[in-house]
Order: sequence, then structure tokens, then C-alpha cells
Amino acid sequence: MQRNRIFGMGLAAMLLAGAACTKAPDAEEDTAPVPAPDSTFGMAGTITPEKVAKAAGLVTEGKVYALGVITGPDSVAYPGRSFSIIAYDGGPAQGANKVTAHDDRLETHVGIGSQIDGFGHIGRDGVHFGGRKREDFFAADGLKELGTEHIPPIATRGVLLDMAKHFGVERLEPMQGFGREDIQAAAEAQGVTIGHGDVVLFHTGWLTMEQENGEAYIAQQPGISIDGAEYLAELGVVAIGADSAALETMAFEGGNVFPVHQFLLVDAGIYVLETMNTAELAADGAHEFFFVLGQPRFAGSVQAVINPIAIR
Repeated sequence: MQRNRIFGMGLAAMLLAGAACTKAPDAEEDTAPVPAPDSTFGMAGTITPEKVAKAAGLVTEGKVYALGVITGPDSVAYPGRSFSIIAYDGGPAQGANKVTAHDDRLETHVGIGSQIDGFGHIGRDGVHFGGRKREDFFAADGLKELGTEHIPPIATRGVLLDMAKHFGVERLEPMQGFGREDIQAAAEAQGVTIGHGDVVLFHTGWLTMEQENGEAYIAQQPGISIDGAEYLAELGVVAIGADSAALETMAFEGGNVFPVHQFLLVDAGIYVLETMNTAELAADGAHEFFFVLGQPRFAGSVQAVINPIAIR
């Protein structure tokens, strides 16, 4: 499906495309159409209690994986972003039980480390998800709409696609992209089928670059192409993430800048998950699992530092 055709279609119609060939995670034919995104919560608003219960049934071992990395002053971040924390001594002991305490103050950009991008993060010429205009909701003291505090808890089936394994490498090459055909081939080889309501994570091995070369880690990222993003949107996924800081390949084409972010957040209502620690999942060959995310509910935030978990 060509990109200009997708943008020319209504969003609901675009998401219906390909529904007839979508299979449920248990490989039975799923004839229900992919639902259109909720006007506020995007595709995350289409996760049903039945989907959650079915995803919880994937837990057989009880092994828990932390998908978030530690965020701190040494985290590699986009230029201009910073992190600092100040801890306070709570003073002398108080009360008959001599209680003592510490407190702290965090001053940070929330787009550092493992994070979720909300719908207020990226727009198209000032227009964001659901046709909301920037001037109607942006404020210096926090977004009045589309803040990440409104993202619902996401508990659903998670799918890991090991793209490094697919390409036969430990780590993808700088700026390397992958799209529809590679995603389909990797899923088939790894024995998983992507269904609507799923969260899809990509293991590229790129997180190992963070400590080797921080500048390259940001500027030369491999990742999903716009063709791949459109394909996953057709399948009705609710969020897409990777072990890189941008999810998408930085090999932008045609003068576009962050086209995957723009498509997912503005058009498809699909959240972007960045800097996901997928290494342990990949090492264990864990290609499907119960994915759980409850993000901090900071009023008006554009992004949020997160530590989602995978359970299998």
C-alpha cells in the first residue's frame, strides 16, 4: 500500500485494510475487523477485557522481564535534554522511635531513557491526533489535552521480533531500515502472528551502541521504516517499540523528518516506545508474553519515563 494512498484514506478504513488476513495469536482465523482508534486513547482504547485475560494466559513460567533501562545523569539523550537529582537529608531523628528520612527533587527532561511518546509529542504542521490543533491545547505549564497522564494502563499480548536474528547479526548496521516484508518474514520464522491489540517490540541490538558511541547511538539509529509502520497499523497494534532511542531508522527519505513517529502518533493512534531493553527477551527466545505498562501520571506531560514489564 503506497503512503499517499494511506494518507488519502480515512483512518478507520486504513485500519480495516488487511483485517481479513489477520490471525489471532492462537492462529485461528480472526474475522472481526480491526477497530478504529479511540478518539482520546488511540488504539490502546480498543483493548478489550477479553484480550487482557487471554494475554494473561500466556504466563506459564512466571518469569518477569524489566524492559526499562536506568535513567540517570549518564544516560545518552538527544541534545538539549538533561537529568539531575538532588537528595535531601530529612534532618534530626524525630519521635520516640527516632525516625529519620530522606527526600529528593528530580529535575529532568522526561524524554530520557526508556519512554513512551504521547500524542502531544509529534504533529503535522501543528495538527495532532484526532485533528487537535496545537494552539488549542499547548501551554508552557503542560499540555491541556493529550498529556501522557491520560494514557490508559496497557495490559495486553506482547510480541518480540528479533530483527538482529532475522538479519543474522548481533546488531543492525547504522541507519539500517526494515519494513513490511522483513517484519512478515521475521514473524513467520519466529513462529508468531501479530494480532490487533498487540504491542510489538523489535530487538535490533542497537542498545549496545549506547555505551560504545553515544553520538552514533542517537544520530545513526537503525529501525522500522514507514512501510513497516503502515503494515503494523493495518494489523491494529496498540504500541510499537524497539531497543533504540527513536524506534525508526534515521535514514530519512524525501526530506521527511521522523515520518514513522508522525504517522503512528498523528494518523494511527499508536504509541511509540523507545529504548526498550529487549536483550533478555531475545536471549530467551521469548517471542510472546504478557505486556504490562502503567506510566507515571504527570499532568500535561508530553512523554513519560517508563519501565514496562514482560511476563511469560
